[in-house]
Amino acid sequence: MSEANERESMEFDVVIVGGGPAGLAAACRLLQLDDSLSVVVVEKGSEIGAHILSGNVFEPTGLDELFPDWKDKGAPVKTAVTGDLVHYLTSDSGAVKVPGLFLPRPMHNHGNYIISLGQLCQWLGEQAEAMGVNVFPGFAASEVMYDDDGRVTGVATSDMGIGKDGQKKSSYQAGYELTGKYTIFAEGVRGNLSEQLMARFDLRKDADPQHYGIGIKEVWEIDPAKHKEGLVVHTTGWPLDNHTEGGGFLYHAANNKVFLGLIIALNYRNPHLSTFDEFQRWKLHPKIRTYLEGGKRVAYGARAVNKGGLQSLPKLVFPGGMMVGCGAGFLNGVKIKGAHTAIKTGMLAAESVHKALASGDTGQSELADLEESVRKSWVHKELHRGRNFGPGLHKLGVFWGAAFAFIDQNIFFGKLPFTWHNKDPDHESLVKAADAKPIDYPKPDGVITYDKLSSVFLSSTNHEEDQPSHLKLKDESVPISVNLPVYDEPAQRYCPAGVYEVVEAGGEKQFQINATNCVHCKTCEIKDPAQNIIWDVPEGGGGPNYANM
Repeated sequence: MSEANERESMEFDVVIVGGGPAGLAAACRLLQLDDSLSVVVVEKGSEIGAHILSGNVFEPTGLDELFPDWKDKGAPVKTAVTGDLVHYLTSDSGAVKVPGLFLPRPMHNHGNYIISLGQLCQWLGEQAEAMGVNVFPGFAASEVMYDDDGRVTGVATSDMGIGKDGQKKSSYQAGYELTGKYTIFAEGVRGNLSEQLMARFDLRKDADPQHYGIGIKEVWEIDPAKHKEGLVVHTTGWPLDNHTEGGGFLYHAANNKVFLGLIIALNYRNPHLSTFDEFQRWKLHPKIRTYLEGGKRVAYGARAVNKGGLQSLPKLVFPGGMMVGCGAGFLNGVKIKGAHTAIKTGMLAAESVHKALASGDTGQSELADLEESVRKSWVHKELHRGRNFGPGLHKLGVFWGAAFAFIDQNIFFGKLPFTWHNKDPDHESLVKAADAKPIDYPKPDGVITYDKLSSVFLSSTNHEEDQPSHLKLKDESVPISVNLPVYDEPAQRYCPAGVYEVVEAGGEKQFQINATNCVHCKTCEIKDPAQNIIWDVPEGGGGPNYANM
């Protein structure tokens, strides 16, 4: 019996891949429009919210439209922003406060909330289930299914109980085939099936390369005397140089918690840069450290964010399906927000699918009306206004790029008569290690700064150890023969979880992959200069557990 024939098949009207804000919003909207539809959401995390990581200052625009009574329904959106502070860090101890008058207008957070996006997704999952959606956490969609004409017909989930040797263990369970008239892909940033679909249907042919950052985040419980619930603090400048885009955040959430982190654009040039260690030393700056002293670190995580904006959006539709949310790239870079656009694009996809099904369509069409509805929505207007923000930083550098953003957003309201582009893929940005300045990072003190392994422990990352590695190399010789001599093998430093190491064995250097450490950030697949790493899904349920992040 073939592997495919071992699988059980389940048929639905609509299959949704990804239990994040976009996928769950799509599911809820479908049932709002027609409660007789059969809809399934498949999520690779062990529970809804487990793989959701975001800052998060939340703009409720999309939620207002999806559930106008979300407050009465008890949505975990309660800590209103009470103030914004922005510091330009000039050195490891110096800082200049940036007056609110000089901030780009979209960066002001009046009317927004400090939330855990994981908790919001848990709540959205509860709403979806109460409406009749089938929500399947712990099942990783590993394969797109097609019919004889090449139309997407659904997905298959990964087999469970396969050993490292590729053989079936006693716990083996074949995956499931989930078929539908339409499939909505809402996998989040750099979704592996979404990337396959973009390649198969050439969805990126008219788009700029997608651009990314890595966001590294911790949650701390701090001294109540230092806590200012609702305060939003952002930083720019140190420890990053003027050629490295990024910045820090520290959000005062409820219950004496602060969410803090550093986002580093993945087009950085210096191969000696360690994303994890940049974040750790950022915490030592007095403007950040003062909040943390006497506090306790309680959680850690990391996740890629897309930042290409409007110019990097792919075509959204293909025969039998569509993609929405951060998987497509709808984050608004100038706002540093993507949850509200994810919710809205999920809703628009649901409305497009419902319209097709209500007309008797059985899934044979490419729903081009989704593209039109997105263009007419406030999502497109937002991204169009901010379209020059990312390319401006890339073209002008951080300092002058920020000055341009102020002029563009506050004087011209994003209506300048030109559109800049960034055609340089992030993985091509590294200079040779011999031409770059080494960076001396301080050792962790165990009080404010920490090592990678203790941080991974706080992410609650767990993988079944006896399974094939979900991190694969196209050519196993490349890390040692190419990346090591040219770039000092940067995987050792761009990964924030200690997955990749160069070790000595028998007097020779070898490249070691510690796949069980992986926090599913996707940075390796993005930044590897040889594009030699393939990130595949592990067994369903494996990975971090960010439910309260």
